[in-house]
Amino acid sequence: MEEYYVNTNAQANGDHEVHKRGCRWMPTYPIALGYHSGCFSAVQAAKRYYTQSNGCAFCSPLCHTS
Repeated sequence: MEEYYVNTNAQANGDHEVHKRGCRWMPTYPIALGYHSGCFSAVQAAKRYYTQSNGCAFCSPLCHTS
């Protein structure tokens, strides 16, 4: 299980990206989402905060949609 976070700042397209702990693109002040077995459940957790959420293209590519 890995620890995931969601960026509080949206990308230009409105997405809030979900990152694994240690990602080089991790934002300075993210919201902790807790430990998840994969990015899919982490993105679902992020959607409780931001409905437009997806995975980081670098640390969670399986969940990166845009």
